[in-house]
Amino acid sequence: MSRAHIVFSCETAQLVATLDGADSGGDVGVLIVSGGNEIRCGAWGGQAALAARLAASRITVFRYDRRGIGDSEGTNRGFRHTRDDIAAALAAFRAAAPALRRIIAFGNCDAASALMLHGAALGFAGLVLANPWTIDDETAPPIHAPAALRARYLAKLKDPRELLRLLGGKVNLGKLLQGLKASAAAPTGTALSRDMAAGLAGFDGKVTILLASADRTAQLFEAGWSKNDPRIQRLEGASHSFSGEAAQQWLTERLIEAAR
Repeated sequence: MSRAHIVFSCETAQLVATLDGADSGGDVGVLIVSGGNEIRCGAWGGQAALAARLAASRITVFRYDRRGIGDSEGTNRGFRHTRDDIAAALAAFRAAAPALRRIIAFGNCDAASALMLHGAALGFAGLVLANPWTIDDETAPPIHAPAALRARYLAKLKDPRELLRLLGGKVNLGKLLQGLKASAAAPTGTALSRDMAAGLAGFDGKVTILLASADRTAQLFEAGWSKNDPRIQRLEGASHSFSGEAAQQWLTERLIEAAR
């Protein structure tokens, strides 16, 4: 597998990227968009490892630092304002790997949100969206949102120790009933989730939504999204970053499916 570093422009800033597997002979590429303020290697090198696994399957991977992050110049204006960064990265990817026939984009957390907001107009063949972030500062749901509460109480009911505490009178029944009532509240979407849905509605390519069931970000997304969306695939017990060998393998397989 080859790995090369690339510099490209976005408006007046110079951005830095890493290209994995350009010599693989495949004709499909994955553009990885980093979430939060992560640099292109990802938390604990997770995106670099993911890129290596995809390159081993003859999929070329391009990952980059957006403006104001990591090795890239410019000002970090947050995920809502990254359309030009994504567009510039896609153009640089095509220039660096001209043999590619199809390019899909992958993003976790607010990178998934950015792709939902902006991806329709950029020319991707497909989008893979993991644990999309739906919290606006102005419309943030309470920390114990219904979806998170339901997941919490379900986990407790599956734990024999918690059942023994309940039977032994060591659980405050008043608080328990209050929590169950809150967990049954009707889910509501945020202004951001509505903007994301509108943006995604304009995308003509294949969309895959990956949700880690143990992740509160994924739970909050699902609380305001259609439960019957056939594009959703869930991994029970997985964390936000799909940590662990089994979860990482599952994520890699989903991306290979989307790319092929």
